[in-house]
This record gives sequence, C-alpha cells and structure tokens, in this order.
Amino acid sequence: MMAIPNMLTVMRIFLTPIFIICLFSDFFGAQLWALVIFIVASITDAYDGYLARKNNMVTDTGRFLDPLADKILVSSAFISFSIMGLIDIWMVALIIFRDLFVMGLRLLMSRRGFIMITSKISKSKTAVQIGIIIFTLLFLTLKGFNWVLLKDYLIFINEYQLVYYLTMIAVIFTVYTGYTYIQENRKAIQEIMN
Repeated sequence: MMAIPNMLTVMRIFLTPIFIICLFSDFFGAQLWALVIFIVASITDAYDGYLARKNNMVTDTGRFLDPLADKILVSSAFISFSIMGLIDIWMVALIIFRDLFVMGLRLLMSRRGFIMITSKISKSKTAVQIGIIIFTLLFLTLKGFNWVLLKDYLIFINEYQLVYYLTMIAVIFTVYTGYTYIQENRKAIQEIMN
C-alpha cells in the first residue's frame, strides 16, 4: 500500500492537467477553479513532506516523486503563462534548465556516493515561484470577473507589467539558487570531476 505522503504527491501530479484545462477554459469562473486547484496542489506540497518526516514515512520513492511533482506543477504554470503572452519563453527555459541541472547533479552525486547539500536559500525558491504564480492566477481570475471596483487595480497591473517583472525576479532568484547548489557542493563536484 502506498504511503499517504506519496499519495498526496501523486495527487499533485494528477491535479496539474486539471489545473491547465481550467486555466485555458472559457467557462465562467474557469480561472478561479485553476487558482483553487493550484492552491490545493501547493498545500499538498507542504503537507506531504511534513507528514513523511513526522511519521517516519520518508521513502526513496517520495524523495524522487516530491521534487518531480513540484517541478511539473510549477513548470506547467509558467509554460501556460508564456503561451498566454504574460511572460517570455526564455524565462520558462531558464527555470526548467536550472531544475534539470540540479536534478542531474543530484543524480550524479548520489551514484558516486555523495549526498547533495541543499542550500538554505534554495528552499525558499519554490515558495517565491508559487507566490508569483498565485498572484498571476488571482490577476487572471479577477480579470475574468470584470468587476468595475477592480478596474483600476487590473489596469495598474497591466500598465506596469507586474506579472512580467515579478516573474523576472523569480527567474533571477531561481538561477541564483542553482548557483548556490554549485557553491555548496563544489568539493564533491571537484572530486567527481577528478
């Protein structure tokens, strides 16, 4: 039987296509559903790790699936925003490249008997990305409802391209955390390369 934390992780993977379908649908409140699904999926991200550690249910499957599920959910959101024209594709490419690089480095290190040191700052990377995605989804949701009271707020976000520049900040931060991984693990990387 699959452990509850792993079930939550798998649920997050299955919620991702439903989130994308709602995001691109044109029925009334579709973007609100996308926002709700994304928030639920993000909560499972925080909760599955907590449950696994608390109940001593940390497994190799969980260690592999949990970051993969995060990357699938977050990358899907950023790719969708790029398709919608809210952000540039190079931003998405840098986020995905950083994640693939870190995953590849972790795999290489574990095969050589090293344990990757996770830098403290990189742990906040996912929180920053999720925060910006929720902000963008909230913007799209309110835009869909077209409330007069929120018109000035929406115009302000559009005029100053807040989604674009906030995502750019997230990209710079994401790339920086990739660099911190190299710095924190440089001794192990040098030994592997030698």
